[in-house]
Amino acid sequence: MRELFPELAPYRTFRLRVSPLHDLHVEEAGNPQGKPVVFFHGGPGAGIASIHRRFFDPRFWRIVLFDQRGSGKSTPLGELRENTTWDLVADTEKIREHLGIDRWLAFGGSWGSTLALAYAETHPERVQGLIVRGIFLSRKIEVDWTFGAGLQQIYPDAWDEFLAPLSLDERRDPMRSYHARLLSDDPAIRRAAALAWNGWEERASYLLPDVHPPAEEDIPAEIALARIEAHYFLNDGFFRSNGELLAHAGKIAKIPGVIIQGRYDLVCPAASAWDLHKAWPASRLTFIRDAGHAAGEPGIASALVEATEEFKGLV
Repeated sequence: MRELFPELAPYRTFRLRVSPLHDLHVEEAGNPQGKPVVFFHGGPGAGIASIHRRFFDPRFWRIVLFDQRGSGKSTPLGELRENTTWDLVADTEKIREHLGIDRWLAFGGSWGSTLALAYAETHPERVQGLIVRGIFLSRKIEVDWTFGAGLQQIYPDAWDEFLAPLSLDERRDPMRSYHARLLSDDPAIRRAAALAWNGWEERASYLLPDVHPPAEEDIPAEIALARIEAHYFLNDGFFRSNGELLAHAGKIAKIPGVIIQGRYDLVCPAASAWDLHKAWPASRLTFIRDAGHAAGEPGIASALVEATEEFKGLV
């Protein structure tokens, strides 16, 4: 088993204005002269965390991380206007150009895998390789699994808790109902909806769940995460067609890639990783037999470090 690299502070942070409304928080860590890698966080809306720097050897990699629109330290927090997948793809290019990087490795998990793939399919000439984990292709079947047609069969108790705050009429379409509550003018309604939404997803993220309520200072970020997720899910990820990432996989056919997938991932079931692997000839798929969804689970973390070490010889 490979261990994560030691705790690492950024050597540079800056803000980048990407629209009249949005400013992004961007970090660089590791070796300023190293090979560049861009990290795409999950959610959408979760923001970056210190653990995300630790998948990479800081002596070798120039690690670029950023909080996507409305997330983390980017502002305005929780903003839904001008916030689509294609805005985020364009932002990534603005960051690359701002930093003077020609080509880089792309790394992302969960929603981060969605965005990494969307970026690579849009700008394949800028991507040397891909490491993706916990695959989410933003297809209707995947969103329905989480919010209407599958996951509740495994967590019926947690599903009942998730539905409990909703009226009988609202339960006909829980995702749309929670979206409406997350946009409420009443702060108490927004808060309660966000905690219920995030708690439902977090319960399913680990092979052995250990869910704790968030600290009070983290509540604004929790609300932003739930708002942005609901915004994206209700709008089909802003893709032009269902299954668009698979349909355009030919654009990355020659880009080498590693897919890491927890066998018991209940948030992003393994079928999506399998579908991606079949559509992407240059990929290698590794199933982690004793893991769920979270990147911090030992087997997944070890495989991700192994992948970044492998790519030292390919970039």
